[in-house]
Amino acid sequence: MERGKMAEAESLETAAEHERILREIESTDTACIGPTLRSVYDGEEHGRFMEKLETRIRNHDREIEKMCNFHYQGFVDSITELLKVRGEAQKLKAQQQRNLDNIVLQQPRIGSKRKSKKDAYIIFDTEIESTSPKSEQDSGILDVEDEEDDEEVPGAQDLVDFSPVYRCLHIYSVLGARETFENYYRKQRRKQARLVLQPPSNMHETLDGYRKYFNQIVGFFVVEDHILHTTQGLVNRAYIDELWEMALSKTIAALRTHSSYCSDPNLVLDLKNLIVLFADTLQVYGFPVNQLFDMLLEIRDQYSETLLKKWTGIFRNILDSDNYSPIPVTSEEMYKKVVGQFPFQDIELEKQPFPKKFPFSEFVPKVYNQIKEFIYACLKFSEDLHLSSTEIDDMIRKSTNLLLTRTLSNSLQNVIKRKNIGLTELVQIIINTTHLEKSCKYLEEFITNITNVLPETVHTTKLYGTTTFKDARHAAEEEIYTNLNQKIDQFLQLADYDWMTGDLGNKASDYLVDLIAFLRSTFAVFTHLPGKVAQTACMSACKHLATSLMQLLLEAEVRQLTLGALQQFNLDVRECEQFARSGPVPGFQEDTLQLAFIDLRQLLDLFIQWDWSTYLADYGQPNCKYLRVNPVTALTLLEKMKDTSRKNNMFAQFRKNERDKQKLIDTVAKQLRGLISSHHS
Repeated sequence: MERGKMAEAESLETAAEHERILREIESTDTACIGPTLRSVYDGEEHGRFMEKLETRIRNHDREIEKMCNFHYQGFVDSITELLKVRGEAQKLKAQQQRNLDNIVLQQPRIGSKRKSKKDAYIIFDTEIESTSPKSEQDSGILDVEDEEDDEEVPGAQDLVDFSPVYRCLHIYSVLGARETFENYYRKQRRKQARLVLQPPSNMHETLDGYRKYFNQIVGFFVVEDHILHTTQGLVNRAYIDELWEMALSKTIAALRTHSSYCSDPNLVLDLKNLIVLFADTLQVYGFPVNQLFDMLLEIRDQYSETLLKKWTGIFRNILDSDNYSPIPVTSEEMYKKVVGQFPFQDIELEKQPFPKKFPFSEFVPKVYNQIKEFIYACLKFSEDLHLSSTEIDDMIRKSTNLLLTRTLSNSLQNVIKRKNIGLTELVQIIINTTHLEKSCKYLEEFITNITNVLPETVHTTKLYGTTTFKDARHAAEEEIYTNLNQKIDQFLQLADYDWMTGDLGNKASDYLVDLIAFLRSTFAVFTHLPGKVAQTACMSACKHLATSLMQLLLEAEVRQLTLGALQQFNLDVRECEQFARSGPVPGFQEDTLQLAFIDLRQLLDLFIQWDWSTYLADYGQPNCKYLRVNPVTALTLLEKMKDTSRKNNMFAQFRKNERDKQKLIDTVAKQLRGLISSHHS
């Protein structure tokens, strides 16, 4: 029994030892387990130990199996999630061509479009890639049509999956490399920003070119703004401000360059609207946009220039197509239509029965309305620029003054200076510009009604329309005087005097009769001209005619002339004087117009009456009969009356009267030379 107790005690001791060895095996590093195993093999009960070891192994296997069964679904879910991530990564890779494509932003609205593969460079080249592949290229800020105010507008998070960015940030944070990811993200986004800010070379050709450029910039910064507010430090305000400063300078430089190529005012206006929407949109996200509005003022000047070029063509077409005849109207409806287009009131004309005519031609209401259209076009650009009424008023007035003083003025001058312009057209231009000048006050009122800035306001720019139309009218008047003189010269070229004739004529020369008839019909057209213009034209024509006739009489080619030729010439001058006395235009006092021919009249009377004694006796007296006869002129004409052929005429000595006349001519010539000499000395 005692042996049994001893055996039992020994068995318990062995079991305890085996348990200790098993615990030591479970807890000891494999490199240090050798001594433990040796103690097992040195013992006598290693068979029983192996049995216990097998039992312990089976127990552990059951525990492992339980644990695996418990975590199996999580493991499957993890594998599935990993496969999904890999699939998403593959999809994102395939979408690299559409990188930066579209956060469509319409205050703040976001959408998607396509872009080239080069611009679609994605910020990550790891297995899990960034968001934004379909975010920034073309945000479509003007692609969305008018919508109901209460429609829910999706934000960036609704259209773009930002989860890859968040996952990457989380993974790097867990791995203790958050700063590395932040630096990498920002570096890659700076590269993308430079790509986004590079405009296509043909951007200026269509509005779509500008729209895509703006949209991709908006998309880029909308994404960055969203990242700023959702990642707690992946980007910060200083980083975004730095990017925006770079973007702003590059955008403004690109717009300056490309907008300078644009010659279509409609495209410039559309571009302005895009820039305003672009600026307003980014301002909502907190970006400073004052420089964009400053640049719009530069584009405004360019817009004004393109408008002026456009209106140059408009005015040219109006002036080229005009018939330069008073507008005829045959009914009250037609009459009201014209006065509805142009501010005109004439009580006398209103009383006249139909048919009747307005004094001006079609180009007056057309030009007036095109000036108003130009003002409307200027106003369109000023909208949404956050300008005061005074600034808008000043802008419109300055642009309109350029239209009047440069564009319209040049157009009118070009018509006036045309080679084939006729007197009728010139007369009508004077009448037209007179009425346009009177309409300037209505243009002032038109601008005032638009801008609500009274013309009396300090620093208000005045319209220069009055000056423009006065200048055009004066140019047309001068052209009339020149044109009339040219017509007179053409008639005088038909003069064919026989300076050696001995016959005494009894009527004026045919060329002069035709010339006077032309002048009468011409001045009859001047009835609608301002009085001074018609009088000046008539006086100018008479003076030019008188001067030309004097030159004709005294020209060097006429070496000799007879008293008979002077008599014919005298008949022509009398025809001119009769025309002057007839009052071709009203307003002249007494014989004022006849004074144009006084030099000719006194010279011809002196020679025809051969009144040399009176001339020589009264010369120099203030009230002498031949006050207008210059002795040099008298001597020149007297020399032409000498008989230069008398030396070759063997019978000349028998013609005593002729000899006496020649002696008298010589005597008078000598005295005239004495007068001339004493006068000059």
